[in-house]
Amino acid sequence: MSRVHDPIARCRQESLALLERNLTPQGILAASRTEAAEARRYTRIFGRDAAICVLAMCGSGVDALERGAVASLDALAAQQAANGQIAKYVDPEGRDADFWYLGCIDATLWWLLAADHVRRTSPLPGLAARWSREIERALSWLLAQEHQRLRLLQQNEASDWADIMPRSGYVLYTNALWYAVKQRFAVPEADATRHHFNHLFHPFARDLPEYHRARLLQHYVRRGQRDPGLYLSFVNFASFGAEGDVFGNLLAILYGLADEAAGHRIVKTLQAAGCAVPYPIRVTLHPLSRDHELWRPYMARHQQNEPHQYHNGGLWPFVGGFWVMALSLLGLEDDARDALTRLAEVNALDGWRFTEWFHGRTLKPMGMAGQSWNAATFLLALRGLGGRPGFAPRSGHSA
Repeated sequence: MSRVHDPIARCRQESLALLERNLTPQGILAASRTEAAEARRYTRIFGRDAAICVLAMCGSGVDALERGAVASLDALAAQQAANGQIAKYVDPEGRDADFWYLGCIDATLWWLLAADHVRRTSPLPGLAARWSREIERALSWLLAQEHQRLRLLQQNEASDWADIMPRSGYVLYTNALWYAVKQRFAVPEADATRHHFNHLFHPFARDLPEYHRARLLQHYVRRGQRDPGLYLSFVNFASFGAEGDVFGNLLAILYGLADEAAGHRIVKTLQAAGCAVPYPIRVTLHPLSRDHELWRPYMARHQQNEPHQYHNGGLWPFVGGFWVMALSLLGLEDDARDALTRLAEVNALDGWRFTEWFHGRTLKPMGMAGQSWNAATFLLALRGLGGRPGFAPRSGHSA
C-alpha cells in the first residue's frame, strides 16, 4: 500500500507517473500536451529540459523511462547542427529543430552531461560508446567558444536557460556546466577553468590573477563593490551581474567549483534572503527593476520578466530540486529534507499541476502545467539525500 499521506512518497509516485505520461517514442516532452502547451511549443523535446529529465529517468528502474532517456538523447543527436551545436528543441517527429537567436549554449552542455550519465549508469546494454561522434562534435563547438587564457566559455546575451535575462560574456551558470563537462570528458585545462571561475565570479579575495586581462576584469567589479556572498551572475568587460543567480550558484556547489566554505556561504546568503520560503526556490535574489542599468526592453515582452516574475525572481520548483541537492551535499540533511517536503507540496498545488513557475511575491501560479523537469529534479533530489548528488559523479571521464 502506498503511503499517500507522506508528501515525499506521494510526490515520487506522481513524478514518475508524469514522466511516463509526457514520454513519447522519440523522447520526453517539456510539458504535458495541452492546447496552451502546443501553442507555446512545450510539446517538443528541449535540449536542456530533456537532458535534466534524462538524469532522473536513467536509474529510475522504470523500463519505459530508462529507454526514454536514450530515445531523448537520440532525438537531439539526430538533429545536431553540422558545427556540433545541440538544438534548443527538436520536434518529436524530427521535422523541426530550433537553435534560438544567439546560440542556445547550455542545451549542448546539458546534453553532454546527460549522455555521459547514461553511458556510465544505464542498465540497458550497448551504450558505453554511444554518441561518440556527436560528443566529439559538441565538444569541438564548445571549445571554439572558450577563451584561450581564462579557459571559460564566452556567450552572447540571453543565450542560456535564462533567455530573457541580460547575462553575457562570461556567465556563471554556463561555466559551472562547462567545468562539469570538462571533468566528465577529460577536456584539457579543467583546473584552469576552476581557478579562473573563482577569480572572475567571486573577485573579492586578496590575491590577484596573474593574467593582466583577468586582473582588469576583476578591477572593474571590485570598484565600490562589497562581497555579496554569492558568485556574480556574469562578467563582461566593464559590466557584471550582482543580482544573484541562484541556479548558477547552486551548480557551482554541486559541480565542485565552490569549496565547502564557499558552499556554506552561498547557502547562508540564500537562506538569509528567504529565497526558499515558503517553497524552493526563487531564481534571482535581487530582481532587476525597470530603472536598473541592466534592464533590457525585451524583458518586458508580454510583461513576462517584470520583477519577481519568470527568470527575474520567479519561483521555479525545478531549480528547487537543485537546492535540495546542494543542501544535502553540504551535510545539511535536516534542511534538505524540509526543503524536499516543501518541494513536494508546491508540485502538488492545484491537483498535482507541476506548475512551471510562481510569482516570487504573490505565489500566483504561472507558466505551463505538467512540467517534466519539475518531476525529474524532485526525483534527483530524493535520490540525492544523504550527501551525493542524484546524478553522475563530480569527477572522472567518459571514454
